[in-house]
Amino acid sequence: MKRSLLIVDDEPGIRQSLSGILRDEGYDAESVESGEECLEFLGKRKVDVVLLDVWLPGIDGLQALEGIRALEHPPVVIMISGHGTIETAVRATKLGAFDFIEKPLSIEKTLLTLRHAVELAELGAQNRELQETLRGQYRIIGDSVPMKALRQQLALAAPTNGRVLVYGESGTGKELVAHALHLMSARADKPFVEVNCAAIPEELIESELFGHVKGSFTGAVEDKVGKFEQANGGTLFLDEVGDMSLRTQSKVLRLIEEQRFTPLGSGDNLTVDVRVIAATNKNLEEEIQKGNFREDLFYRLNVIPFFVPPLREHAEDIPALTAYFLTEFARVYGRKPKHIAEPAMEALAHYRWPGNVRELRNLVERLVIMVPGDRIERRHLPPNVCQDHRPAKAAAGTAPRTRTDGFSSLHEARAAYERDYILRKLEENQGNVSRTAEVLGLERSHLYRKMKSLGIAARE
Repeated sequence: MKRSLLIVDDEPGIRQSLSGILRDEGYDAESVESGEECLEFLGKRKVDVVLLDVWLPGIDGLQALEGIRALEHPPVVIMISGHGTIETAVRATKLGAFDFIEKPLSIEKTLLTLRHAVELAELGAQNRELQETLRGQYRIIGDSVPMKALRQQLALAAPTNGRVLVYGESGTGKELVAHALHLMSARADKPFVEVNCAAIPEELIESELFGHVKGSFTGAVEDKVGKFEQANGGTLFLDEVGDMSLRTQSKVLRLIEEQRFTPLGSGDNLTVDVRVIAATNKNLEEEIQKGNFREDLFYRLNVIPFFVPPLREHAEDIPALTAYFLTEFARVYGRKPKHIAEPAMEALAHYRWPGNVRELRNLVERLVIMVPGDRIERRHLPPNVCQDHRPAKAAAGTAPRTRTDGFSSLHEARAAYERDYILRKLEENQGNVSRTAEVLGLERSHLYRKMKSLGIAARE
């Protein structure tokens, strides 16, 4: 694949000779004579590398460089000048130039610098492609009210450095939310490091988090870089943080406050810049009352609370999730896409899913592997999924009311759903309006107005 270059120089001889040489070397080379033409060109076409003269009529090369760096995906820029100074080179580097070459141009040096610039451009393109793949992998699927609200919260919280505490039952997708927060943040090109606090033995968790030096304890045969240091500049995800010991909690609290820590056995303090996202399936306020979790750590982590609802509370998303998983596993296993028969989908939609989205994902993976044809029937589903989980009939001969029966308008159906959803959340939080507002991602006053409009009385 030819790599594209743009030469920006006000001297026709340089543009012509350099373009010819670079085309002979296999590059797709274009040229313009001013900074204004350069920016106009880049607004219409993408190139990998720009060779940009400092001294230009109109806006100069440094001003053009600022405009180039403001583009969404800027090309790599090499500055060229016949009147170069150290001050100009330093300024160009600070503005984001890859390198600085003085005139008269050495062809060998120019080609070598170009090769390095193209390598950097290729790495940037690969990184963007990877980021797009990851964003697709960690998409929040579903158009239900809870999922739309969750995406809105993500869009607001992700660009900040605020610490996030994600609540939810096992299997609801708390790790997915953490990944999405990272990928939507300014730290997306930095590390995302995960620690499962429940899976690491108590005697090893401090070493995992903070690292250690050789000989600091029995079995420490070499230096180890801890998770906090690995996540420097990026995001650290503390999964199942409610299972962390009180001793470790105190050290994590200090690190969060000071962004400094000391590896085990070391006398040196290390400073890091880490955004912490934590997740739990426990009620941490209850754990605080039991003495199992530090209240001060809870308030440090709970800056932005997120609640990921169980699948049974957004069951209308089951068809979309099922279709997504069918496509994903067909690709992974090189199979033809399978389709779900209507009776089978009806069974999936009425099942309670105690294991939440993880249970649905695992079931779809099994079906893609084990069902020989391209159509998944009800008989292919496990017996527990095929049981009738719908509400009991109100009276003999009366059909159970479904989510869409009995409403005269979309507005009435939406209001009924919102009322039911808010009542469930109030019940889960023992009628505490402030806590319910946090879980729903609403201002307390907004929730009060919503409750009043829906005829819900606040319990003291």
